Amino acid sequence: MPAYNAVRTLEKTLSEVPRDVVDEIVLVDDASQDDTAGLARSLGIEHVIQHDRNRGYGGNQKTCYRKALELDADIVVMLHPDYQYSPRLIPAMVELVASGLFPVVLGSRILGGGAIRGGMPVYKYVANRVLTAFQNLCTGAKLSEYHTGYRAFSAQVLRAIDLDANSDDFVFDNEMLAQVLGQGYRIGEVTCPAHYFGEASSIDFRRSITYGVGVLRVSCRFLGQRLGLISRAPAG
Repeated sequence: MPAYNAVRTLEKTLSEVPRDVVDEIVLVDDASQDDTAGLARSLGIEHVIQHDRNRGYGGNQKTCYRKALELDADIVVMLHPDYQYSPRLIPAMVELVASGLFPVVLGSRILGGGAIRGGMPVYKYVANRVLTAFQNLCTGAKLSEYHTGYRAFSAQVLRAIDLDANSDDFVFDNEMLAQVLGQGYRIGEVTCPAHYFGEASSIDFRRSITYGVGVLRVSCRFLGQRLGLISRAPAG
């Protein structure tokens, strides 16, 4: 769980995590301004790490994945503690990885058509669809979206890609998927209803523009690699 100011939603998120499937929980508090770390410890989360300064969304995930691999995890699920994504999908996502069908599984808000009903702002939905269409053209994949924060990975994949080469900001998610696809790993998707409300984390319009530009850059670099114009893997 990459966490930032999650006091109001952490307990509800944790209450729906299926502990018969999840062996251990890692929460990384990215220098929150509230007592996210203290609440996490009081709720019995096994591994709570606090950054001494805010390292950004990507920087937070890097710490999460490093710790999970240190714990010898076989499958790692990244779930935001803001209750935007339902923890009840964890068993389905984990089973797809454990079965060997897909080493990476995304929880897609677009599959099933419930994104707008779940409260996704219209401008974000439109941007999601446009960027995803462009990314599919560049990568040759056929994903319904690249921008979900709900993901499951086999440990093999996490060890095979260079996480540290990626940004510490929000575009980290897309750089990571570019690395996954660049190494030939298959990505599966499951329908994931999402909930947008006051306490759920979200980036503002200005940062959304910065993120969109970063996504275009990553996609173009991937296309350059596919065409043999760029030899280095798309990252960073």
